[in-house]
Amino acid sequence: MPKVAYSEKDRERIRTALLSVGLELMAKQGIQHTTVEQIYKRVGISRTFFYSFFATKEDLIVEALYLQQPKIIQYVQTLMADPSLSWRAAVKQFLHACCYGERNGIAVLTIEEQQLLFKRLSKESYQIFRQKQFRLFGAILETFGIPADAAKIQLFTNLSLLAMIVRRAIPHTLPLFVPEAADETVDFQLNAIVDALEKLKTSPAP
Repeated sequence: MPKVAYSEKDRERIRTALLSVGLELMAKQGIQHTTVEQIYKRVGISRTFFYSFFATKEDLIVEALYLQQPKIIQYVQTLMADPSLSWRAAVKQFLHACCYGERNGIAVLTIEEQQLLFKRLSKESYQIFRQKQFRLFGAILETFGIPADAAKIQLFTNLSLLAMIVRRAIPHTLPLFVPEAADETVDFQLNAIVDALEKLKTSPAP
């Protein structure tokens, strides 16, 4: 069978499809349960051809997470511009959507997935990821109307990811936590985060 020649435009289209499908599957079923085979079969290419785009599954994961970032910002902007939502309701709805990412098409890394992914990233790739993550959370804060200095971004990042990770970790990774109270725990955490953000928003500039 003759080898198919793909134009650069074709390759770019396939690459975009691989990232989009990968992100969709990761959001629905988690990174650990998403396989390279599932992705390339959905796109309709071979395993060998897949690896001409991405050297490893981890390379695809990182780029798919980057692809997600502008969508997240757009979602925040849509919520903040919704006249039917108060500032507090819009912020909490965004955080809630992230905590329950599998219901909302948002890929969120579990504890195990973070450990697995970053063990396989080069030092350079890790630093790039951290920089992009910093800019993402800074842009979210700015969209909330909160001046985003480094300290605020770092705190907001940790508080937000903590709520998301704990919710995903109960009960499998954190078996001593009480699964029956998982949703109430998330709600409590989100209210506390929104309280803290509201103080930052209304406090006078130094």
